[in-house]
Amino acid sequence: MAKEAMEPSEEDITGLCQDMFSKMAMYLIGELTATREDYKILENMNKLTSLKYLEMKDTVVNRSRNLKDLNHKYAALQPYLDQITLIEEQVAALEQAAYKLDACSKKLEAKYKKLER
Repeated sequence: MAKEAMEPSEEDITGLCQDMFSKMAMYLIGELTATREDYKILENMNKLTSLKYLEMKDTVVNRSRNLKDLNHKYAALQPYLDQITLIEEQVAALEQAAYKLDACSKKLEAKYKKLER
């Protein structure tokens, strides 16, 4: 026996529509809530990133200042370093002269001993 297709009553249609709109509203509220939570997470991430960049900026500023201080100190020491280099060159020249003088004195000593015999 086949059932005849009947048109739903006005009350059934109203109930189904209300149920559909209620479920649709719950779905949209869920979607909006999820989106809002995503934006809150992004906002927190942006705040943390901004703080991290501020820390990095402070670090770079401090390192730059320290580097400038070191450069100034090095520049102040440069004349002394130049003097040390000059003294080192003069000592090397004196050392060479001392070696030559020693060689000459050994030759003279050898000649003196030869003449003494």
